[in-house]
Amino acid sequence: MVEAGGGPRAALTLQLGSYAGFVGAHWWNLQDAALRCESEVQERKICPDVLYRAGRTLSRQETYTPRLILMDLKGSLNSLKQEGCLCGDTKIDTSVAWQGNLMTHQEDPPAKNLFLQDLSKLEGGMSSDGGFSPRALPLSKDVSQLPTQLHVSRKGHQLEGSVRVWSDYLRVRLHPRSIFMIHQYNDDGQLEAFGQGESLLHDPTYLEELEDRLHFYVEECDYLQGFQILCDLNNGFSGVGAKVTELLHDEYSGRGILTWGLTPVIHKVGVSWKDFYRLMNTVLGIVHLSSHSSLFCPLSLNGSLGLKPEAPVTLPYVHYDASLNYHSSAILATALDTLSAPYRLHSSQFSMVQLADAFNSSGRKVVAAGTAVPFPMAYGQSLPDALCSYQLAVPWTPLSSCGEQKDSCCFAQSVVLRGIGKENHISNLPPGSQPKSALHVCETGEEVLGSYLHARCPGTFSTSYLIQGPCKVLPPYPQFFSALLNKQGFLLDKLPSCSTAVESIPVLTALQSSPALYSTLYRLYKELHQVDVRRWASFFSAGIELYDFQEALHELRTLSQCYKTSSELDESEDEADAD
Repeated sequence: MVEAGGGPRAALTLQLGSYAGFVGAHWWNLQDAALRCESEVQERKICPDVLYRAGRTLSRQETYTPRLILMDLKGSLNSLKQEGCLCGDTKIDTSVAWQGNLMTHQEDPPAKNLFLQDLSKLEGGMSSDGGFSPRALPLSKDVSQLPTQLHVSRKGHQLEGSVRVWSDYLRVRLHPRSIFMIHQYNDDGQLEAFGQGESLLHDPTYLEELEDRLHFYVEECDYLQGFQILCDLNNGFSGVGAKVTELLHDEYSGRGILTWGLTPVIHKVGVSWKDFYRLMNTVLGIVHLSSHSSLFCPLSLNGSLGLKPEAPVTLPYVHYDASLNYHSSAILATALDTLSAPYRLHSSQFSMVQLADAFNSSGRKVVAAGTAVPFPMAYGQSLPDALCSYQLAVPWTPLSSCGEQKDSCCFAQSVVLRGIGKENHISNLPPGSQPKSALHVCETGEEVLGSYLHARCPGTFSTSYLIQGPCKVLPPYPQFFSALLNKQGFLLDKLPSCSTAVESIPVLTALQSSPALYSTLYRLYKELHQVDVRRWASFFSAGIELYDFQEALHELRTLSQCYKTSSELDESEDEADAD
């Protein structure tokens, strides 16, 4: 692979863990779908060069691949090759000097689901081993030839029964330096404890390999604004993330580090040692990841992250199966794609560091996220009319396991709305008519959204973004949408006579420094403070000392106090006395 310039305001993404892989696969598929449908205007357009790099294979073929390092356990790749799909004309010498008898053992290649089979046919190239090479579609920054292939990519696939690992639905090609496998553990839950993850990067072999990959991507960037970390929070990868963010914080001072702590939907009812492991990993992850990151945001569809999680959140127009990581990760990836838009726009003045600085006052490095997937808006409706219907409740669903907010007020927020055409940004009032609200007299869509947020929480520092381009949800994105949505994701008055696949949706997201985080963090602290964690000696034998864990618990409680408001003072003082 020939090195190439990283483009303006580049960001390097690291995915750490299996569920991070599920979310990441959907996220990169969303980027790929957007590249194939580049027809929207340049205004407020997301710049793909922030996340992607241009390069060439040894055979001089142009490529455009994610600027990505992903770490996962042995067994998570299925049919995806560890070296990626961009080795060009590189040949491997298979000749053998030994002249004696040889015994050959041949293993059948992993089976591909129908989506990967069709993708191989679409891409049409033969791999060096004589088979179809998955994810080898020649993809450069020039997408002018892609629309001729688009009708094939829209073929529907029901993948719910055939997805075991994230690579089963990844449609983008990866650079050979992207996939970093941990062969010490299998993908069957063996990396269970925070200390195990930390210990991995104490091993010089893993540490040097990670540093080598980091240097490869960082040194080719003209301007690196920072790092995005997608990290499993519920297992040993929280320890991997702690060491990775510490390394980035020490070696790349001044760069933004935005970390998203991911937890899949938790299904089991009851409390076992695995639940305590999960909770301890979560607590240690929150404390260490937030300490070394510019900003940390937990993302999950769980109602809460404690020992007995509350029921998963519901989305009015998405009928997802909470037991499928393929489904839940699609929702989180869709939200993440829009949450991260402020530092990925062509015209944005916000970098990752500046976005984090807007939230970081008074030690508040943890933020909460919310989303409306899709943003509920009737076909042809104006934005003022759509927002006016949310006078008593916010239009988004919480994604950080903080429960429903008592009110919409927060310390700071960044709100992004995408997928609303300019013709629907404002209300076209007939001359002489009385406006329904203050929103109906705004002259631009940006004014409408900004005025709505100011009215909801007048004392809050708010930034808002209105992006015309929708989120493209082409296959292999799951078709779990309500039948009341049309092809563009807008609401219909009644059920149509025949269903149609949803190809794009409007999305609203909010990133908030919220008082709700006080009770969320404090409850996690209290659950573990009230038990004798020495009962789980095996957790501590993995590498973390009991003293360090108790210190982390204390830091979590201190962190929770940063979000305490005057209305919660009496309650917290009573709890402190009880402790």
